[in-house]
Amino acid sequence: MGETLLEVKNIVTEFRTADGQLPAVRDVSFSLNKGETLCIVGESGCGKSITSLSVIGLLPSNGKIASGEVLYEGEAINKYSPEQMRRIRGNKISMIFQEPMTALNPVLTIGFQLREPLMLHEKLSKNEATKKGIELLKKVGIPYPEKRMNQYPHELSGGMRQRVMIAIALSCNPGLLIADEPTTALDVTIQAQILDLINDLKNDYHMGVIMVTHDMGVVAEVADRVMVMYAGKKVEEGTVEEIFNSPKHPYTIGLLNSVPNVDDPDFELEAIPGSLPSLNDEIIGCRFQDRCKFASEKCRSQEPPEFNISSSHIASCWLEEEGELRWQS
Repeated sequence: MGETLLEVKNIVTEFRTADGQLPAVRDVSFSLNKGETLCIVGESGCGKSITSLSVIGLLPSNGKIASGEVLYEGEAINKYSPEQMRRIRGNKISMIFQEPMTALNPVLTIGFQLREPLMLHEKLSKNEATKKGIELLKKVGIPYPEKRMNQYPHELSGGMRQRVMIAIALSCNPGLLIADEPTTALDVTIQAQILDLINDLKNDYHMGVIMVTHDMGVVAEVADRVMVMYAGKKVEEGTVEEIFNSPKHPYTIGLLNSVPNVDDPDFELEAIPGSLPSLNDEIIGCRFQDRCKFASEKCRSQEPPEFNISSSHIASCWLEEEGELRWQS
């Protein structure tokens, strides 16, 4: 599709706990091109957000990338020092967090928080940063931007705060934007506006975008490619058309079948039975085996490799070795 912006190679992210080192992300690899949107999907707790935080180097103090590489424009940024990462974050790589009320500092004005990255990374004066901050607020659709610069986060609505977060994230024209559930706390109308805004800005800036979400409707709206995660592992990856029209992993199909269809009066939701395994569960074979109605003895004894369905579509399921779609019969 274009020039490679980001490569994540076999990363394992672990957390130090009372039970020892527990892996939250297990041997995950993917890439992202400039101008492309990759959606990472799965249930809460499957490792989506930890994967994105691993990329940007914002793991909690007890977390670390134990192995693997994160390459941004060919540079292994996971080997960078904290000082080097501070120069990149907010400059080359930016992030929109899930809850803007907690991501924005409640005791600092919107203007202060907008000016800070501009003065730090772009070396602008306070007046120059103020002018650019006003321009950014206009670009993200906030009315009366001069007034908003002097307001505090609690004085804005949820949709407005999320737009401020987007303005801050885009202030230094980043090459990569990571959006972690950017529409979760917003009503449906505002969700659509935020998604349209991110898509328009992606095209304007020719950014790569990683969107973390559990909402398959959001995926259908914005994704070019989709990576499905389960229990810390990638189980399927493909273009948005391949994932929605020809899903190959039973977990992906379960996610799609759990999306309400308001156009079909006879449609019934199909819940995925069971729940995610714990991080410290020792599982031999496929990690989805206990919840999969197609699990065989092979699934319980051997972990499936990645099978290539096409040049852009892969799935980790033993059913693909047989070339059968038994779950659709």
